[in-house]
Amino acid sequence: MPSLHDATRGRILFGGDYNPEQWPEEVWADDVRLMRAAGVNSVTVGVFSWATIEPRPGAREFGWLDRLLDLVHANGIGVVLATPTSSPPPWMGALHPETLPRTEDGAVVNYGSRQHFCPSSPVYRRYAAALTEDLAARYAGHPALTVWHINNEYCTHCWCDETGAHFRRWLASRYTTLEALNEAWGTAFWSQRYDTWAEILPPRKAQYIRNPAQELDFKRFTSDALMECYTAERDIVARHTPHIPVTTNFMPLWSGQDAWAWAEQEDIVSVDVYPDPTDPRGGQYNAMLADMTRSQARGPWMVMEQAAGSVNWRGVNHPKPAGLNRLWSLQSVARGADALCYFQWRQSRQGAEKFHSGMLSHAGESGRTFGEVKRIGAELALIGAEVSGTGVPAEVAVLHDWDAWWSSTQEGRPSSLVSYTELVQAWHRGLWDSGIGMEFARPEAELSAYRMVLVPQLQLLGDAAIDNLVAYVRGGGTLVCGFFTGVADVDDRIRPGGMDGRLRELFGIRTVHEWWPLDADATVECDGFRGTLWSEELEPDGSAETVAAYREGELDGLPAVLRKGGAWYVSTLPEPESLRDLLGRAAAGAGVRPVLEGLPSGVEAVRRGELLFLLNHGRAPAGVKLPGRHLDLLTGAEADGGVELDRYGVAVLRDVSA
Repeated sequence: MPSLHDATRGRILFGGDYNPEQWPEEVWADDVRLMRAAGVNSVTVGVFSWATIEPRPGAREFGWLDRLLDLVHANGIGVVLATPTSSPPPWMGALHPETLPRTEDGAVVNYGSRQHFCPSSPVYRRYAAALTEDLAARYAGHPALTVWHINNEYCTHCWCDETGAHFRRWLASRYTTLEALNEAWGTAFWSQRYDTWAEILPPRKAQYIRNPAQELDFKRFTSDALMECYTAERDIVARHTPHIPVTTNFMPLWSGQDAWAWAEQEDIVSVDVYPDPTDPRGGQYNAMLADMTRSQARGPWMVMEQAAGSVNWRGVNHPKPAGLNRLWSLQSVARGADALCYFQWRQSRQGAEKFHSGMLSHAGESGRTFGEVKRIGAELALIGAEVSGTGVPAEVAVLHDWDAWWSSTQEGRPSSLVSYTELVQAWHRGLWDSGIGMEFARPEAELSAYRMVLVPQLQLLGDAAIDNLVAYVRGGGTLVCGFFTGVADVDDRIRPGGMDGRLRELFGIRTVHEWWPLDADATVECDGFRGTLWSEELEPDGSAETVAAYREGELDGLPAVLRKGGAWYVSTLPEPESLRDLLGRAAAGAGVRPVLEGLPSGVEAVRRGELLFLLNHGRAPAGVKLPGRHLDLLTGAEADGGVELDRYGVAVLRDVSA
């Protein structure tokens, strides 16, 4: 099976989306000249070029793409060639309105933007497959081709009749009988029992709260329906080029795709990352996305898109200050990225993204953005041979699951203030602030290699996952689990006792009497810290230690944090510094140490292979003490006992003490 290594060949890929169809052909030579100056060795081509290649049904206009691929190859630049199927041409929607998606209330989502296709439409799929077939046949032997990029940011949802028929087929395959479906969905509630398959619809707009199990299955189905579109195109290009790796780009923490399942279908796992440059936690968010994507890839991964400056889709779109693009780019490399690409190469002059930055901005080659891009390209060339293909060690796993996420978003839940993704980020932040490396894992994954496992929240847990956690702790592992976990089974059916009995025994809980969610501005005093967002009325069974108790209100004296051997249960969300200290205490007990002790505030340390990356996320210089002598590969300078980092500064160090 091909991999990212087949494309990198000991380098780090550097470049971005290139959309030459937006420009006169005489601009292309200047583009290539500037790409070479910036150290660009890879461009992504064709992502939104369907109407250019197929201006009318069945037509094929490949001449411009022939000339482009020949040009970039002659200049030593490889191509990530995209199937342009994420944005059908207007003629498809005009001739085949059934290919257009429908919203929950039946409104048509018209063409005029992008991603305007129903994933279940056989007409859309037929046109997409035909174009992919011709694209793959034409360029299978082109020497510029290094990676296939299928579609772009799969994110379409549809509630049309064709989707309804597809949904029913999916359900019939999953449940076999209507009796099993009615049982799984709890249709005895509110007289929702189905007597024939034809009665079942997608969960469209309804009078009141919709069936949460039906909504959960529709989310599962939508992820699978989109994956069918992806694998159909993947199989076409793989048949023509079995030696070329295939990817499609995830969006960060996008709920619409079960990225664990999708990653198993990719040769390269790639993601688009856009931290907010004004967010003081932007660096931690970038680190979390890197850890998550590396875990899905089980090794090196690809940044398919990032911004060289500002984006165009926030309320206020701030540029990146000098040095921040470089810092976050090298941070991604430190955390396992072997390909670093942008949207896009040349900033567009027209269209919806003309205010979205490019590697070559409206300021041109004399602009600050392009100057920083050139610096990044030069530095990647310095470190690529020593970094590419190496791993990032981690002794801690954070468990993350799409079924649990989907379950947590249902209507009618105890608190709409509880956000699954915000909890994941809060717990990741606790370890990141402590300087501890980590990765992500599925609840059913083999966990024995980790010293500590964190569960920020998994409302829905299947039997296999619960047995896995119990076995992990009994095997000597340390488990730290957040509130409202193990509440429901795979059908979103509440477990007897409000938490699975195996987990209650694991944590030393006799009874979960009540969940006590907190208001947005409320806190609850606990021993040594304040809790936020949530609390629980727990009755321990006498086998667990109360690490911290609630100290006010209805829960006064009851346990806020319980520990039974290697299993910790945290029934509230401690404020950030307290959560950091709690997780740090558990980590120390599990024998987990920071990557580098004594780091100044805002400085991150990451080991990748034989190298140590130091990254200063602060706006002021910082000094870092080092054990022994190191060589900074970026500057060639030797660091003996310490190194000084500028604002947003980075050092990539090799130990030369021996």
